[in-house]
Formats: sequence, C-alpha cells, structure tokens
Amino acid sequence: MAEITLEFPDKSKKKFSSGITAQKIAEQIGPRLAQAALSAKLDDKIIELDLPIKENGKFSILTWEDIEGKKSLWHTASHVLAEAVTSLFPDAKPTIGPPIEEGFYYDFFVKKNFTPEDLAKIEKKMMQIISEKRKIEREEVDKKKALEKFAQNKFKQELIEEFAEAGKKLSIYRQEKFYDLCKGGHVSNTEKIKAVKLLKTSASYWRGDSKRESLQRIYGIAFPKESMLQEYLKQKEEAEKRNHLKLGKELDLFSMQDEAPGTIFFHAKGTQLWNTLQEFARTEQKKRNYQEVIAPIILKKELWLKSGHWDHYKDNMYFTKIDDEEYAVKPMNCPGHILIYANARHSYRDLPIRMAEFGLVHRHELSGVLNGLFRVRKFTQDDAHIFCTPEQIESEVKGVLELAEHYYKTFGFEYRVELSTRPEKAMGAKETWDKAEASLKNALKASGKEFKLNEGDGAFYGPKIDFHIKDSLGRSWQLGTIQLDFQMPEKFSLKYIDRNDKEARPVMIHRAIFGSMERFIGILIEHYAGVFPVWLAPVQVKVISVSDKHAAYAEKIHEEFVNQGIRSELDARGETVSFKVREAQMQKVPYIVNVGEKEETAKTIAVRDRTGKVEFGIPLKKFAERVMQETAQRK
Repeated sequence: MAEITLEFPDKSKKKFSSGITAQKIAEQIGPRLAQAALSAKLDDKIIELDLPIKENGKFSILTWEDIEGKKSLWHTASHVLAEAVTSLFPDAKPTIGPPIEEGFYYDFFVKKNFTPEDLAKIEKKMMQIISEKRKIEREEVDKKKALEKFAQNKFKQELIEEFAEAGKKLSIYRQEKFYDLCKGGHVSNTEKIKAVKLLKTSASYWRGDSKRESLQRIYGIAFPKESMLQEYLKQKEEAEKRNHLKLGKELDLFSMQDEAPGTIFFHAKGTQLWNTLQEFARTEQKKRNYQEVIAPIILKKELWLKSGHWDHYKDNMYFTKIDDEEYAVKPMNCPGHILIYANARHSYRDLPIRMAEFGLVHRHELSGVLNGLFRVRKFTQDDAHIFCTPEQIESEVKGVLELAEHYYKTFGFEYRVELSTRPEKAMGAKETWDKAEASLKNALKASGKEFKLNEGDGAFYGPKIDFHIKDSLGRSWQLGTIQLDFQMPEKFSLKYIDRNDKEARPVMIHRAIFGSMERFIGILIEHYAGVFPVWLAPVQVKVISVSDKHAAYAEKIHEEFVNQGIRSELDARGETVSFKVREAQMQKVPYIVNVGEKEETAKTIAVRDRTGKVEFGIPLKKFAERVMQETAQRK
C-alpha cells in the first residue's frame, strides 16, 4: 500500500497509508484532540477532517485555538446561513459568504431588506439545519457542470467564469440538498457548530463596486460550545459600552464624514491624544538612537514596480497621473526609507541605521469592511526600518522586542508573540528565507519569549514576528510587527562598505509597534473605556468657578496649570456647579478643580478625583507637582 510522509508542527515526521483522513490521524494522537479537531492544514491549504490525504506535506490539526480552525467553523456556518435564507426567502440569491476576522458574513441579492424579525427566523432555521448533523461533502466539477448547477444565479456564474481555469475543476460543497460554490476550508459536519448568533445586517455592493448590484449582508458568529456564545454576548454587551465610535463622539475625540469615507477627522482632544502618543514614541526612540525622517506620499510607478508592491499589492493601492506619468499613493513607507538610505555612502561603522517615520499611508479597503478607527483607508504607521549587517540582526531584533515590551506594559497590555514563515507566493530563494527565519527564532529565544509558529503566513518579502495584545476585556488585537527583509536591499542594490573595504549588502528590518495610530487609539479608547490615565488624558484638569465673581481667580489657576505644561480647561460659565461638575465627569476628566470664595481667600483649590473623593485646601503648587509627577511616571 502506498505511503505518505507528514511533517507535524514540532518538526517530527510520520508515515501514514495514502488516503488516511485527518480525523483518523487526530484519533491516533489522542481522543481529546480528536474531539476538539475542527479541520486540518496540509501545507498552506485548509482541508476537511474526512478528506483523504494522498500527498506528502506539512500537516497540523486545527482546533478552536487556531484562527484557521475558527474560520473553518465560521465558513461552514456561512453556508448554513445561505441555506437558511434561501429556504425562507426563495427569491434570495446567495453571492459570497467568507469567514472574517471575527465570525462570518454572507451577501444576498434580495427584493427587500432583512428585518430584525427576519434575522430571528433565519437564526432559528440555522439551528434546525445544524441539529440535523449534516455531513459537509466536497465535489469537484468542470466549468460546464458548474454553470448548469448555478444556472439561476448570475452572481455565481460570474465567479465561475472568472475562476474556471483551462482544464481545472471547481469545487462545490454540499450539505444534503443545499450546495455552494466554494474553495473549501470547512468542518466536516454541521454538528461541530453548537451555537450561532446573527449580529446585524448592512448594505453592500456586488464585488465592492458601487456601480454594481446592491446587496444585503448578514453578519454572524458561531461557536463549538453554547457557553462560548454566552461569554461572547456578555463581553459584547460590555464592549458596546466601550465602543470607540460612541465614546469618540461623547468625548469629542474624532468624527467621520461622508465627504471622506474611510478616513478620520481628529478633533482637538483627539489630536492631543495623538500628539501625546507620538511624543511618547519619539522619546523612547531617541533613547535608542532612531533618526526620524519624512518621505513623500506620492511616488512614481517605477519605484513600486521595483519594490514588488505593484505586482503583489496593486489591488490595495491608489493611483494618479502627474505630467502624463503614473504615480501611486504609498501604501507602505519602506521604499521611501530605502531611497533615503541609498542617497549616501555607508560604512559598516555607520550601521545599524535606525530610521523612523510617522508615515501617512493609503490603502484601498472595500466599503463593507470599513470599521471606525479599526479599518480605514488613510492611516499613519509608527514605522521604522533598521538597516544593519547580517551579524547585527539578532541584537537589533532583540532590541525591538524589548522596546515593544516597554510600550505594551506602559499601556497595561498583556501580549503574545507569533512567528510567521515563508508564504507560497514569496520573493527570493528558499535558502535566504531559511536564514531569515533562523535569525528571528534565535532572537526570540535569546529574549526568552515564547512564541507560536505560523507556517506560511509571512510577508511576501520576508518572515515576520507579530504582537497580539490582550485588552481589558480579554480581546486579542494584532498590533506590532517585526519583519526581516533580505529582498528589498537586493532589489534596490543597497550597499555598505564592510571591514574588508568591500561592498556588502545590508539587511532591512521593518518595525512598527503601535501599528496604525488610528487603530491603536481606537483600541485604547475601548481598553480604558475612555477613562484615560492622567498622562494620556486630553484634558487632565478641569477648573470650575463656583460663581461669576470667582471667575477671575479660576482663570488665574487655569493659566498657572497651562504654564506648568498641564492640560487644563476652564469652565467659568454661569451654570450651576453641579451641572459643570457632572459635565466634566461625563468627559472623564481625571481631576476637577473647584474654585470658590473659600479657595480664593486662602489661595488654595478644592480637588475632586474620578472616584468622587474631594480634597479641600490644597496648595496649587503641590497639586500641580502631583499631576506632573503622574504624567512623568505614566501612571
């Protein structure tokens, strides 16, 4: 009998009979894994547990602990959603329904919009389908048969015409009578899904094109345990109270306007928060000898062709013409920094060069995935690129790991680290990639960092380390990254003179820790529920006059705070004290300073903190020193 060899995540290799299923392999490993298994991964492809394996490759069992495992369950749930909708609304035409970062959605062409009552009916129907324990079966068909099967659905036919390559078959996934055009990545039976919740509906366009058909999108989420859904709903209820869109409006931090979709208008207080974060980053970078630069936003097409972005990233870029020449708005900062490096001659004595920029970038995102500060089209990265010798890689990566540790601990984040390796569509030789991956692993081990290995999930130009932080609600966010790049220096012929007075090629390390300033601020708003620590708060002190006759003294106190560098606001309006205090509390200001006759006579202030505790007779100088100390210590 023919045999296959599979390599497991721990690098061990085992031989199996050709045609064995992932489920059988999971059962051989142990009953606990077999029960938790949702799907499997063979090289870069997600496969169903009952699919016969006939090829050698890198293999792993996927559970709820793996994002691909989650997505296989969510992908199947999207098919269940499509079946439920088409059974209840026979005129509905399913279009596409992928798993997303959290849950899934499916777009439908329908005559009228779905209502909340419709969602309740659809959800009930989904649970009925799930309870029938439908087996998920894969079928491969040629283009002709696929077109016949989807003869009544012009959207599927368009996809078939696009995806059907000469001589290659298309895959269809069936759950009893219902079937859907799909590349795969599912659980093997609907019984793996134990709980479903439909979250909301929204409008969308076919293929994300506003000139095409208008669709109705249904978002949902599914879990392998009912208890997970209940925990999710509880967390979502708490998250809604912390929603950055809601708090951003209430705290007057930012807004979004129809005139510029996918971009953020930061108001004065939001800009102050932005500036405080940048000042923090600049201070820490200066301590570590980073040099800050500014590169252009629009660069010629030839640059992006040379960098590889034109071939690998064109669909996410914006373009313009100037003097009949093609230009692109930068989606990344690296080529600009490369040009700055290449502008001068460098010796090994100059390296490492740590080049940093708060770089403004633009990336084309479909309107359906835009999400407040979390997913935008225009954003700023706290980007840095380190040009170093091969011998300096590990120490430089270790330095970035230590910097990231300092950043995240300052904001009270726990975090985990993942190392992603060579993807299928990668630039450069495998030997170079192996060398790069080994360098990152060695740096992580030298720093004592535990890390998860993500095979095949690196950037197209090099392997990467990603930082996933956990916020105060226990939610995980991917923020910072360290990417090792041997390809760009090669493409741009970057050089330095080595110890032997010969030309050598530097290595480039891409680094961001906040990631996107916009996204990081959105996360911070929800992490703190808008109750920023004193050092971050856009307004640190609100000075309130008890009555009009004490307004001049209140203004003097306010000016003293401002002169000390404390972010103070004055409220000398003719409103009642309780009204003004309540408003300041709603704005989540750390300290409220009341000034009345008693304070003016004694030349002191009354201070109310966020807990409601009030201290009377406080000397202004003593309180100012307290605020400045809390700011300096970043408490």
